[in-house]
Amino acid sequence: MFREMRRKDKMKTYEEAVQILGECTNGILSVIGDEGYPYGVPVSYVYEDGKIYFHCASTGHKLDAIKAEPKVSFTVVGADNIAPDKFTTAYKSVIAFGKASIIDTDEEKMAALNLIREKYSGNFPKEGAAYIEKFWDKTTVVVIEIEHMTGKGLA
Repeated sequence: MFREMRRKDKMKTYEEAVQILGECTNGILSVIGDEGYPYGVPVSYVYEDGKIYFHCASTGHKLDAIKAEPKVSFTVVGADNIAPDKFTTAYKSVIAFGKASIIDTDEEKMAALNLIREKYSGNFPKEGAAYIEKFWDKTTVVVIEIEHMTGKGLA
């Protein structure tokens, strides 16, 4: 179903790929957009137990695309150190494929938003909780159930 990685010498283990996902702060969500054109959009995210969560406004291109076709890919680049004298780049990256869906229960939405708050604003729990409450009705949370993931790199 999914292609094997061509450069197996650069392949990271599953555990290393999970570590890269945990270290990165943003990734590119790729969906099938309007008129069948690919649409890649950067998002802040959190990885937890084989799932990627991100939040967004309650309307927009990415949500329209996910509703029309839930198959997505998600890419992060954890290092990008160019070595000009060696004509290469020391990098590490992850590409995940899966199905995205909008979280529809308050319990799961809150859990995901708390994971995101902890990752990005962990030192501000009270302020973060107030922020979540203030924008609750204007916030949508999407989960990507990862079906296939590869990590790659020289770093």
